[in-house]
Amino acid sequence: MAGRINDDDVRAVRNAVPIDAVVSEYLQLRPGGGGNLKGLCPFHDEKSPSFHVSPAKGLYHCFGCQEGGDTVDFVMKVEHLSFSETIERLAAQAGITLRYEEGGYTPGRQQGERTRLLEAHKVAARFYAEQLGSAEAETGRAFLAERGFDQAAAGRFGVGYAPAGWDHLTRFLRGRGFTDKELTLSGLAQDGRRGPIDRFRGRLMWPIRDITGEVVGFGARRLREDDNGPKYLNTPETPIYRKSQVLYGIDQAKRDIGKQGRAVVVEGYTDVMACHLAGVTTAIATCGTAFGGEHVKILRRVLTDNSRSEVVFTFDGDAAGQKAALRAFEDDQKFAARTSIAISPGGMDPCDLRLAKGDEAVQQLIEDRSPLFEFAIRSFVTQHNLDTAEGRSAALEQAAPVVARIKDVSIQHDYAVRLGGMLGILDERFVINRVRQLARYAAPGGRGGRPGQSQGPGLYLRTPELHREREQLRLALQHPQLVAPAFDAYLADEFTAAPYATVRAAIDAAGGVTDAGDGAAYLARVRDAAPDDGVRSLITELAVEPPRSRREPDAIYAGEQLAGVRLAAVNRRIEDVRSAVHRLGAQGPPEQFEAAQQELWTLQQYRESLRARGAAAL
Repeated sequence: MAGRINDDDVRAVRNAVPIDAVVSEYLQLRPGGGGNLKGLCPFHDEKSPSFHVSPAKGLYHCFGCQEGGDTVDFVMKVEHLSFSETIERLAAQAGITLRYEEGGYTPGRQQGERTRLLEAHKVAARFYAEQLGSAEAETGRAFLAERGFDQAAAGRFGVGYAPAGWDHLTRFLRGRGFTDKELTLSGLAQDGRRGPIDRFRGRLMWPIRDITGEVVGFGARRLREDDNGPKYLNTPETPIYRKSQVLYGIDQAKRDIGKQGRAVVVEGYTDVMACHLAGVTTAIATCGTAFGGEHVKILRRVLTDNSRSEVVFTFDGDAAGQKAALRAFEDDQKFAARTSIAISPGGMDPCDLRLAKGDEAVQQLIEDRSPLFEFAIRSFVTQHNLDTAEGRSAALEQAAPVVARIKDVSIQHDYAVRLGGMLGILDERFVINRVRQLARYAAPGGRGGRPGQSQGPGLYLRTPELHREREQLRLALQHPQLVAPAFDAYLADEFTAAPYATVRAAIDAAGGVTDAGDGAAYLARVRDAAPDDGVRSLITELAVEPPRSRREPDAIYAGEQLAGVRLAAVNRRIEDVRSAVHRLGAQGPPEQFEAAQQELWTLQQYRESLRARGAAAL
């Protein structure tokens, strides 16, 4: 059993490592006023910084999630370490030798598991780096040279070589006091017939470091033709390595990412090296997995994610690269930053580009980036036959949601016009209106996703624009007799917010308001008809929500809400039909043009009746 760390040593560790120095290893800190610093909280997702650090007090506190404490508390939580493991880690940083009160200090025995695994990786990284200079590693050095990397470049990134024998590293680490269990748990070794053997053999090795610079894994490149393994072999999932939570090069890139407000995401280890050597020092890469949500969280904290920052993705121009780019676009909304894409002529990756055309070409590649949403729009449009009306319609329905996701409204409008031009749709107003409609779906209080998808309630369903829809549903749940039977004739698409449309559908599935009967049983049926917990929660909320005004609901009040929702739906339909009439014009089939005109006239008459007679016109 490990001894208890001496209290004086614990106090020395707490005082030796400034909290701002530790925290800044994980996130970008900015002046926060009053001598404090602030940044995006690493413990919960947030859009604006609420995580504050007081260097003078040695404390941190998040006003969003209420997490707080000192340096030790921070490291314990962010790294999921025990108290003793945290003290050991901070002591190593500060150069403090710890004393243990029970049984003295025995290096290698009384350290925590994580500390031992990190130490094993540090020793392994040095071993591999030294082996790169061996005669056997000539193929590895040749591989690097062919890609424009000299000895200095290899040293800068700690590139090494794993000998081809079965247990070179295993025997070396055993000699340094590491147990067989630690070697297999770390992923550096694997079980063989007669005990552990090296996982990586005869390969070029890249150490993978976490954001603090600790080696947590390795990426290994195949060199020999008789190696039947994959081209790249990475460390398996271990207690210290999760590939979805690691970005290669983040330890070297993080400071420049924070300074420049830009991160460049490339596809491989050699691309990261090429970018950094070419002066693009904000390049990082994933480790054998697609760029995903956990990577977004890391970058957002380092960027101090806001509208002035930028994430640039570089992908090959082939089909696989385009697919990867569109996958990355799916995470676009998780960033406040702008997202861009850089694809070099000929589809060369940054490593090949640097080799063929030099450092300046790599820099120019990043400078010539274009918005990721523009790439996505063009990718979707080119999938369809624009010579047919059906093809243009399908292209519009696939590309319009992309335009609707553009954060800047003025740019969104410009791209809606450009989309119409790409598709050959002369009625640009039609395209603009379609984009605006989809943007309402995606906006807070709107559908929050693609049209037709059933989702839980949005965060801003109480906006004035949605007041009548919300009030009508509240009445339908609390006072069904006041809105019966008219409410049962309303369609789900008369409710513009998807959660409200889904509640309307649930009421219909429960039998409607006309035969609601007993209130408790009726509400139970409606809640049971909800498609998910989010909608079920919204139904409960509406069922107990007090009225907005002091006026007691009656038939007149209910009629006003019914007429208001229907009038808004009619107005929306009139706009749609007007666009159709304008689009058909003199060029469309006469029967379609006449039918559209007749529908427009009928809708306009119905609107005037609703305005004049209210609920009596329903």
